[in-house]
Amino acid sequence: MIRIGCHLSSSGGYLAMGKEAKSLGANTFAFFTRNPRGGNVKPMDVEDANALCAFLKGNDIGPLVAHAPYTYNLCSDKEHNRVFARNSMAEDLQRLEYLPGNFYNFHPGSHMKQGSEAAIEMIASALNEVMFEGMHTTVLLETMAGKGTEVGRSFEELKAIIDRVNFQDKIGVCLDTCHVSDAGYDIKNDLTGVLEHFDAVIGLQRLKALHVNDSKNPPGSHKDRHERIGEGTLGLETFRQVVNHPYLRTLPMILETPQEETKDYAKEIALMRSLEETKGEEIHENRDGKDQ
Repeated sequence: MIRIGCHLSSSGGYLAMGKEAKSLGANTFAFFTRNPRGGNVKPMDVEDANALCAFLKGNDIGPLVAHAPYTYNLCSDKEHNRVFARNSMAEDLQRLEYLPGNFYNFHPGSHMKQGSEAAIEMIASALNEVMFEGMHTTVLLETMAGKGTEVGRSFEELKAIIDRVNFQDKIGVCLDTCHVSDAGYDIKNDLTGVLEHFDAVIGLQRLKALHVNDSKNPPGSHKDRHERIGEGTLGLETFRQVVNHPYLRTLPMILETPQEETKDYAKEIALMRSLEETKGEEIHENRDGKDQ
């Protein structure tokens, strides 16, 4: 069975998110580590975090894909913005130790006309400051659509960051289906080809999670506008390929599609599950393509 869920609000606490995920039919979910448009964060409630961990284990939910706020920019042209992002990310990673074994996804940032090479150095340097020996969270760089001066618009840019990170066992990638299509990767007509290219550049063992979103725009548009599954330019068949692909089907899949209310995700989660094909005894493959 695929691991599929959506973004949930953390306003009611950790355990409340787990219960809401279950009510939606989800067996994974994402949440922002703090206000997605700002830097505010609640005091850490260790008891609530422990309750969520027990709930996840008892209901076979996870791994989770925590998301850093959009305001973080580790390669900003303004030092105070870089310091804010670095300090906040360091705090996020320390707090996530209370939810061990999960993922922390972030947008690499925008170089603000400083150039991607300078930005890559700044991002990697910051990661080396905030990551630490013995951490239980894997940090994920998100594939980006390439609007403006975004970093991470190509697999090569992500690889350049990864190569500079000291903690190689705790760094990976979250592939966003809308973003990679808008960046120019043709996952609609050649999903396997795109993944083979990813493998050649980065290595599929680095691919740890997916954001599953249709796109309002054609491939290569560099605009980053999400659409509901099957209602955009990618179409339903693309997501049928995604949920059944041997390299992808065991990864946590997070919906970030536009919905009126969180409860509306239940229908889309069910839709994604309906695309999954089961043929007798299922054989899973790991990211190296070997049976497990």
